[in-house]
Amino acid sequence: MTGTITLTDHEAIRDWAAARAGFPAIVDVSPEAGTQPMLRLVFGQNAYEDDDRPERPPNAGGYELVEWDEWFRIFDEQKLALVVAADEPGRREEFHQIIRR
Repeated sequence: MTGTITLTDHEAIRDWAAARAGFPAIVDVSPEAGTQPMLRLVFGQNAYEDDDRPERPPNAGGYELVEWDEWFRIFDEQKLALVVAADEPGRREEFHQIIRR
């Protein structure tokens, strides 16, 4: 990996994720459901949700796929940025890190 780029523009983030078949997701890391969401991007097979899996409490771990609007609302409220690997010819790195601006 040669370097990184920091993204805050919503369209640039969507484009970066789409080029890697990435989807927005939220993990609830709080002791009570819905109080402390943590953003994630999920790629490939991990983005497929199994409709047959049993119901579980929202804060039981794992992630929930969400719409971009909801993901970006939290992204902006928490003043976050997405650090990604700089593109190299012939490679599509999925490396990313969500940080505070």
